Amino acid sequence: MIETRVRIVTMDYGIAWVEPSEQSGCGACQAKSACGVSGLGKYFSRRQQPVPVFCKTPAKAGDELLVAVDESELLKAGLLAYLLPTLLAIAGAGIAAAKGYGDAGAVAGMALGIALGLFAARFLGRASYLKARPVSHPIHQGETA
Repeated sequence: MIETRVRIVTMDYGIAWVEPSEQSGCGACQAKSACGVSGLGKYFSRRQQPVPVFCKTPAKAGDELLVAVDESELLKAGLLAYLLPTLLAIAGAGIAAAKGYGDAGAVAGMALGIALGLFAARFLGRASYLKARPVSHPIHQGETA
């Protein structure tokens, strides 16, 4: 599970519109550009508009939530975004070449394959798998639960 903290901007019918509340990831290591932990924070920090997240818990504007996504969902999104258009581009070029349309036909088939792959990825990956829960404040040293 990859998690990041967000702050609720507005709450409407179980949908919380959130924006990042802090910088995600520690930024202390050399691998921060490829780090999966900071990836979700980068997604939220690039966004200029609030992001909708389904929230089952009662919350109000100003509350903090912990938003999480499964690594398997990120893998699925990556496969849909990169592998599907690539495979369809190769298939489109191969079909056009096999039908004897020449190089220009292969290029057109490849372009059509990429376009279909991106279109399919857009609609197949449409469901939001972000899970939100209230932030549980950690117990500091010396405190009891």
